[in-house]
This record gives sequence, structure tokens and C-alpha cells, in this order.
Amino acid sequence: MKIKDKKQYRRFRIKMRIRKNIHGTEERPRMTVFRSNKQIYVQLINDQEGKTLVSASSREKGIADNKATKTEKAKLVGQRIAEKAKETGINTVIFDRNGFLYHGRVKSLAEAAREGGLKF
Repeated sequence: MKIKDKKQYRRFRIKMRIRKNIHGTEERPRMTVFRSNKQIYVQLINDQEGKTLVSASSREKGIADNKATKTEKAKLVGQRIAEKAKETGINTVIFDRNGFLYHGRVKSLAEAAREGGLKF
């Protein structure tokens, strides 16, 4: 990877350190979070087949229309992913923060997903 930015490089190194130990399966998929400056995205991924099972983002209809802060939208995304996972029969996941620090939007998404019934 070409070093463009020290922050990006640091996050990439953390991400690779996490990913060498975490692998999602059909029964327990990997819940990965991506946080951009404006939006937040989350996916449940089966790494054995390389398929995304369920996804949610802050760009979906009920969330994007809502006039709320980014942290509040992340909480709504966490609730949405928990609902979708329950519909497909997924109860437990492996949380992958994707190199982002566990605070702010990532933390509120994770806590909302836990409150929604996902176990990790």
C-alpha cells in the first residue's frame, strides 16, 4: 500500500492486525463497519464464501431523511442491522471495527446493535 496519509496508513495497519484473527462464518458472520466523513455503513459478511449476508447504511430511506446528528444516525443504523439480522436468523456476530477507534459513531452503532438483540 502506498502511503498517502499517516492516518490512513495507521488505520490500514490496525485493520490488518484485526483481520488476521477475525473470520466470519455462516452461523457467526463478521460485522464490519465503515465510517466516512458523512455516512456510516455496516455489513454482515460470510468470509468462507465471500458473501455479504445483510447490510445497512445511513443512506437508507428512514435514516437519511431524519434530521439528526451523525452519532444518532449511527445508532439508527445499528438498530436497522439488528432487525435485518434477526429476520435472516442471525443472532451472534463477530464485531470488526475495521481499524476505526471504538468511540463516537462506531461505539453508538455497536451499542444499538447489542440493544437490538445481536450478541458479540
